[in-house]
Parts: sequence; C-alpha cells; structure tokens
Amino acid sequence: MRLSTKSRYGTRAMLDIAINYEKSPVSVKSLSQRQNISVKYMEKLIQLLKIAGLIKSIRGSGGGYTLNKDTDQIKLRDIIDALEGSMFHVNCVDNPATCNRAKKCVTYEIWKDIQDTINNMLDSLTLADMVERQLKINSINPLSEK
Repeated sequence: MRLSTKSRYGTRAMLDIAINYEKSPVSVKSLSQRQNISVKYMEKLIQLLKIAGLIKSIRGSGGGYTLNKDTDQIKLRDIIDALEGSMFHVNCVDNPATCNRAKKCVTYEIWKDIQDTINNMLDSLTLADMVERQLKINSINPLSEK
C-alpha cells in the first residue's frame, strides 16, 4: 500500500479549504501557492474532489471552492476514495468470487483483516479532526510569514 501524490496533496487541499473557506471561497491559485503544488495539478485534484461531492465551486468575482459538507461529515476515507479508490486493493478481498480459494485461504483472511483495519482508521478520522490537529500544530509551531 502506498499513498500517491493525489491522496497526499488532495488531503492537504481539503484541509486547506476547510481552514480557509469560511473567510471566502478558496481559489485554486491561492490553494496552489499555499500548498506549493502546481495550479495544473491542483485543478485535477479539485475536479476529482468536486465530482465526489466533497467540494463545490462558487462562480464569479471572489469565487472559488468551499466544502460541500460540514467538516465532521467528511471522513478521510471519503477523500482517499475520491482520489484513489480503495487504499488496500487485493482482488480476492474486493471480489471473493474471483478466487475459488477465498473461503479456505488464510492469506485471504489476513488481507481482509488488514483492509478492514485500514478502512476503520480512515473512517474514524474526519476533516474536523484534521483541522483541529492542524490548528494545534500551528499554535505550537506558527508558520512565519514570508
């Protein structure tokens, strides 16, 4: 299992939007600058997050992106699934019918336990939890303005 840049950067983007959108919608340009991610790549991530219904766009002057749900309603798993799909992909676990050994295979049980553990962890963390942790880190180690 490996998190791609889509998941890592997309999660950072969602966190940034969650922290900043109440002031005004967050533009892709400001998001890209704060996260040090190219505008082009950020646009791709934003599109995936929008398709998943996690964010919405606000058009016009001062437009940008806002969350489509409250932070406590968005789970880390929602973000990862929107960007990657399943985090722990094993064919026999995702679709036991593809393997005639699944019902009598100890490795199937192990892979399933691992997948369940990962999914439970991703389901237990909300965007609200991440915002709280980020704000705590910021209060301990404030970023200096350039």
